[in-house]
Amino acid sequence: MVKSINFLKRKPGMSVEAFQEYWRTTHAGLVRKIPELRGYVQCHTLPSGYRKGEPVYDGVAEIWYDDADAIRRIADLPESRAAQADGERFLDTSATAFILTEEHVQKEGATDSSMVKLVEFITRRPGMDVEAFQEYWRAVHGPLAARIPMIRRYVQCHTRLSGYRAGRQPLYDGVAEVWADGTDALRESEKSPEYAAVRADEPNFLDTGKLAFIITKERTVL
Repeated sequence: MVKSINFLKRKPGMSVEAFQEYWRTTHAGLVRKIPELRGYVQCHTLPSGYRKGEPVYDGVAEIWYDDADAIRRIADLPESRAAQADGERFLDTSATAFILTEEHVQKEGATDSSMVKLVEFITRRPGMDVEAFQEYWRAVHGPLAARIPMIRRYVQCHTRLSGYRAGRQPLYDGVAEVWADGTDALRESEKSPEYAAVRADEPNFLDTGKLAFIITKERTVL
């Protein structure tokens, strides 16, 4: 299974409320019509994320496919073209990007619509080999983060190695997704010794100067 993670910024001059409403209704209806999608989830940045200025993204869209061939097969279908064209109506397309990833579940757990979802954008430490980075993140750092008691579910989304073909550098080396009961639970987690261990480990494999995140509410469309 391949997961596309799409990083979204709203069209200049569009309110957050109008953006979220359009994305949730009109655009979701168009995406739902595309064949061969195995899942589609919208992650809307919480209103609190705007209190200190513009967040890095207004939201993230996650789309699951059986494989990369499925993505190529549907790219030129009328349904795919209609959804892509609709992006011009509500997205700043110059600030919109995506990566193709593979999921690694680090902590299983049930989720529901009352939870918040922390979405972190990950860049590896300068000079670190991609495969070494992925192995460390998955086998060493992942188990550390999974021990934080307030985390209900934790998934690592590793950028596919094909994304680095011909020396290209994808926008991010991966995305970390963490579900918690609420923003208070996330703040409480920062007081735990398990969280301290996670932060202490980050310089071993991350470019800590490039870490960014949004806190979202997840909406399953498909």
